[in-house]
Amino acid sequence: MLELNHISKTFNAGTVNEKTALNDLSLTLKDGEFVTVIGGNGAGKSTMLNAVAGVWPLDAGSVRIDGVDVTRLPEHRRAAYLGRVFQDPMTGTAASMGIEENLALAYRRGQRRTLRWGITNKERTLYRELLSTLGLGLEDRLGAKVGLLSGGQRQALTLLMATLQKPRLLLLDEHTAALDPKTAQKVLELSDRVVSENRLTTMMVTHNMRDAIAHGDRLIMMHEGNIALDIAGDAKKRLTVEGLLWQFEKASGTAFANDRALLA
Repeated sequence: MLELNHISKTFNAGTVNEKTALNDLSLTLKDGEFVTVIGGNGAGKSTMLNAVAGVWPLDAGSVRIDGVDVTRLPEHRRAAYLGRVFQDPMTGTAASMGIEENLALAYRRGQRRTLRWGITNKERTLYRELLSTLGLGLEDRLGAKVGLLSGGQRQALTLLMATLQKPRLLLLDEHTAALDPKTAQKVLELSDRVVSENRLTTMMVTHNMRDAIAHGDRLIMMHEGNIALDIAGDAKKRLTVEGLLWQFEKASGTAFANDRALLA
């Protein structure tokens, strides 16, 4: 479904600030897989997601989605395949527009533009039904400006918008990192439900090792721009934080003793 073939990306090449973010990385995701991605700061997690989304060109390698080579497609054209939720709850929605207007933008994504804008009663009914599944009472606030919502409400809305058109690939880029623990847990539970109900192929980047273990059916641990560990199935179900750290240190020769954020 998703194929990353020997992709590489170096920033500030030839300068004192040169940084190899992706180093000949290859990865394949099967249709319907939910993969969590963990690693220390600078391991290449978000760079890999941005490479998939087309945020910047690769130095080498290729990206294929559903068998289509999208390596040279710009970000706005790859968006037809992708849904994405960012770390910042302020990203992904239009703060000055109402909830139903934001949903309408997501619902009509990819459709031919016309001068007509009005939201139909049929659409409004659909939006209420979808919002009610969030359990946040937003179905009764369709006209409320999105900028007035809490971080958790806004992130839940963004998740709904990102999956409204059933994307071929859902990218969750540390989408709970800016939320308090209770709200983050609520959004993670909602993410699990949305992914499961829609059978979405999903890649979730996180800094939290416990979240990486608890969610998804496959776990990838990155180090220095490549994949140090790839664990799925029963092996992932049996994982503990201590066991994962031990496997990583054995595979990479690097200790995570000083990266306490991963243990949060």
